[in-house]
Amino acid sequence: METDGARLSPENAIFQLANGYWASALLAAGTTHSLFTHIERGMQTVESIAEAAGLSMRGAQALLDGLVGLGLLTVNDGRYANSAAASQHLVDGKPMSLAGIGRTIADGMRLWSKLPEAVKTGVPPTTERVDTPDHPFWEELVTAIAPASAPLARRVVERLDAARRGPLAILDVGGGSGIYSAVLLGANREATATQVDWANVNRVARAFVARFGVADRFKTIDGNLHETSFGEARFDIAIFSHVAHHDSPESNMATFRKLRAALRPGGTLVVSDLILNDDRTGSPLALMFHAKMLLYTASGGAWRRADYRSWLEQAGFKDVVIEPTQTPATLIFAT
Repeated sequence: METDGARLSPENAIFQLANGYWASALLAAGTTHSLFTHIERGMQTVESIAEAAGLSMRGAQALLDGLVGLGLLTVNDGRYANSAAASQHLVDGKPMSLAGIGRTIADGMRLWSKLPEAVKTGVPPTTERVDTPDHPFWEELVTAIAPASAPLARRVVERLDAARRGPLAILDVGGGSGIYSAVLLGANREATATQVDWANVNRVARAFVARFGVADRFKTIDGNLHETSFGEARFDIAIFSHVAHHDSPESNMATFRKLRAALRPGGTLVVSDLILNDDRTGSPLALMFHAKMLLYTASGGAWRRADYRSWLEQAGFKDVVIEPTQTPATLIFAT
């Protein structure tokens, strides 16, 4: 861990970790009050930013100082500007905006504070869980994380040569924003896509996919993926992105069996998730994600490559290819 070009001593590195929640809280406050958006629109002084965001002068200055400390803002002679990363990813309405994630942080911090209790009991420390239908959390989250999935969806297009394969039928289970369908349909003008997800999420997905000009070839089925039929031998490609971590091994195996049955002969299942190596090493995000699943789900986790391979083979897939990416997520192609 380094700061200002100097390596931190071990004790200071631990101290910085101990105060890591400061950064999360500052990001949450900045995105909640659309600070980056106001700055992008020309508000540059603390006075103009405070007025535009409806903040006190004291609060605005404290928040601006903190965001400068994080490197998300710069200040020169009392005038503030977004960093390149903040301008691209934290301004409301931009195609690659992640501002919605920032607005989910505050509730998450309250739950993370109960992690000591959860690791002792092995169960979520609250009866209110987000892995339930109609939870408003998903309506904010699914579009917020879509930019992170876009490069993975483009890799799927390339890997499966989807742009040149004619009238493909695509199934996206738990598709969230619909980003995979949007990218695949954009690449192949003859393809159609069907998304299975909760009604409130599908409502968001239809609006999101429409922005790509492919809504006429995108349909949704409202329902719980465990109870909804996917049909038999109807699809050429099935997508299961960032869903398996919510479920137990038994549930995932059952879902993979349904997905296998839904594919036509020669069809491909694409799984994307935060996946650990078999020796329980991996990307820092994937490793920490297991604790999040402990807090948020009844039986989810960060699963290993060997887990996915076993479930897929037992579900009837003969060829399983695991592909690391330049993101924290891993892609799996199963046929």
